[in-house]
Order: sequence, then C-alpha cells, then structure tokens
Amino acid sequence: MSLKAANKVDTNKYELEVSVDPSTFEEAIERTYHKNKGKINVGGFRKGKAPRKIIEKLYGEEVFFEDAINDIYPIEVSKAVEEAKLELVDRPEIEIVSVSKEDGIEIKAVCIVKPEVEIKDYKGIKATKTVKNVTDEEITEELTRMSERNGRLVSIDDRAVIDGDITVIDFEGFVDGVAFDGGKAEKFSLTIGSGQFIPGFEEQIIGKKIDDEFDVEVTFPEEYQAEELAGKPAVFKVKIHEIKHKELPEIDDEFAKDASEFDSLDELKEDIKNKLTQAKEKASENELEEQIANALMEKLEAEIPQAMFDNRVAEMISDFEHRIGHQGMTLENYLQYTGMEMDSFKKLHEEQATKQVKLRLALEKISELEGIEISEDDLNDEFQNLADTHSIELERVKMLVNPSDLELDMKVSKAMDLVRETAKIEEIHE
Repeated sequence: MSLKAANKVDTNKYELEVSVDPSTFEEAIERTYHKNKGKINVGGFRKGKAPRKIIEKLYGEEVFFEDAINDIYPIEVSKAVEEAKLELVDRPEIEIVSVSKEDGIEIKAVCIVKPEVEIKDYKGIKATKTVKNVTDEEITEELTRMSERNGRLVSIDDRAVIDGDITVIDFEGFVDGVAFDGGKAEKFSLTIGSGQFIPGFEEQIIGKKIDDEFDVEVTFPEEYQAEELAGKPAVFKVKIHEIKHKELPEIDDEFAKDASEFDSLDELKEDIKNKLTQAKEKASENELEEQIANALMEKLEAEIPQAMFDNRVAEMISDFEHRIGHQGMTLENYLQYTGMEMDSFKKLHEEQATKQVKLRLALEKISELEGIEISEDDLNDEFQNLADTHSIELERVKMLVNPSDLELDMKVSKAMDLVRETAKIEEIHE
C-alpha cells in the first residue's frame, strides 16, 4: 500500500505520508528511460540505442529520477487519497521527502478536503412571493415599443431639429483650442435625447437646420474616462447634413396584422398580457427561490476552505471565456476593451461564487440527510435530456459527463425541490 499515514493537521486539512516501494519506482525509471533514450547522445552508440546502465554511468544514477517521480507521484498520491477516503477540493501540495533506488520514494501530501457540514430546520422556511398583475399601462408601453420597432425613418428638410430626431452630423472637438484624440467624426448618426454624448451636447443641436455650421460648448464630466479631458471645457464644431424623424404607425387592427401573427389589436393585447404575466411569474419564482437559497445559506454551519471559493471563481471565468470565444473574442481582449484588470474581474465573481458554493454544500447535506436516491432510469433519462438539449449523440454525452457528478447534481436538484415544497410561502398581490 502506498499510504503510510493520514494525519488531520487542521480544519479541512490532512497530511498524507505516501511511500512508493523500490520495485514500483524502478518500473517508473525504466519507463522514463524508454521515453527519453532517443533524446540522449552517447558516444559509440546510435541515437536511442545506448543501454540504460551506460547512460546512468555517464550522467549519474539519478539522471532519470526527476521524470520518473513526476510520472509516478500523481498516481500514488491519488491511490493514497482514495485509501484515506478523502474528498479533495484542491490539488494537494506535494513534498518529496526522500528518494533512492534502495528505499523507493517518500512523499508528503498536504490535502484540503471538503468541509464537514451541518444544517437544521431546512423544512418550513418562511418566504414571501410577490404576485404582480399586468396593468393596462404596461400593455400600452409594450405596444409603443412595438410601434417604435416598426416605425419608418422620414427625411426632414422643412424644419429645425427637435427632440427625438435622428441627425447626421460632422463634428470635431477642441480643448484649449487644440483638437483631441477621439473627438472627430464624419456623417455620425446621433439621436437627440439619447444621452449618447456629453451632457449638454445634444440639447444645443435642437433648433438647428440642415447645412447649419455652429459651435457646441460643453464641459467634460469630472469622472470622464479620459483623465486628460475630465472636468475641462470643450468646443465642438458641428455641421448638420441630415435630419430624420421616425414616423410611427397608428396602433390599430392593421398594425396588429403587420406587426404580429394576430388579426386584431385585441388579440395582440391579450397575447402581450399573457407573455407579461408569464414573465412576472418567472421573476416572482426567481425572487422566491433566492429568498429560500439565502435562508438555507444562513442555516449552513461549516468552515469552508478558501480554495472552494477560488476554484468556483476560476470555473466561472473559464465558462465566461468559453462563451465569448464563440463570438471570436479572447478574455485578454475583453479585459482590454473594458479597461479592467484580471484581479478586478475576479472580484466581480466572488460574491456569486461564495453563494453558489454555500448553497451547493447545504443542498448536498440535505440530500444526504433525506436519503435522496436517483434511479438508473432517471439517470439515463437525464443523459438523454442532455443529449437532446445540446444536439449531441447519447454515447458522446456519456463519455463527456461523469455519471457520479450527474447523479449528485440531480440529488441537489431534488433537495431544492423538497425545500421549496415544504416552505411556508405567503403570497402578496400587487
């Protein structure tokens, strides 16, 4: 056996003493020799043909030790962890205590393990669910948004700019009479009232006409992103090329036919009401679930290793990197565009990571206390569901997803269902 001793040295920390016998070490050395012999030149022998003993005599007995140790210690430490029945939450810290052909290898592995967890009174959690009714104003607002999406742009040449117009302008900005970087554009499309430009800029375009050339005087905000411009007065020379106005359709039966699959405005309104009701119900359920989750986290008793939080942050960042990768962007580029350092980006995820780790531990413990089991049929159904959802062959999914991990995920989900079903929920209607 590779495990000599398993000693608890601190909360959630064990120190394993692992021994690799001489014969196992010898086998690792022999594998290393065959792997590397082709890279070693020895006079009098063709490359890769020099016997091991000759190489060891020439370069020292320990020539293959480092690679052999690196080859074997992960396997032996893993065996020891399994033998000690430890559930690790981070890679163990490894120290090679001693190495020799005669005695083998002595290893010390410091392991951070999953914490012991306690949770009580998880049934009957008190929570409130806010049920929000859909108002006529909300339906009207959605119809207005639909109208705006279906509006058409009309060129204006017989009046001055008014609020809400879309203008096509040239502009160039100056501070202390000197043009600054990023302050110039031609044929730029600006919607008046959008707040897209510096405060005070858009308002000064109101009342101007096509071909007008004029100055716009503004002051950069104190918190402006470019420090060299923050708080400074600026003059923009502006010329108007075009004025456009969005002409909105009248909201009636004809509009309903053009903008939707319905034949009347009343049918469209009813559909909007149903969709808004569903959205509000989903939002209410999400808020309720968050209440219950927060209550569970408060009831959790555990000394959680920092490594669990750090690893969850790393997973979240990795997931984010994967998502933006599909859009042709790297994480490095994203950070550059947003002006964010990696440490700051990590901090953005820390609160959510902490909540996820605590909630997961709570639900896993509840699953254990309730004796929740997953049948083979249910597990197979979930594999099939994953395959269907991601359009991947079933056998491929089974290769990619560890059955034990999936089973635990399903237990956690059932545990949350149990807590939700037993919760004492007060409904508040608004």
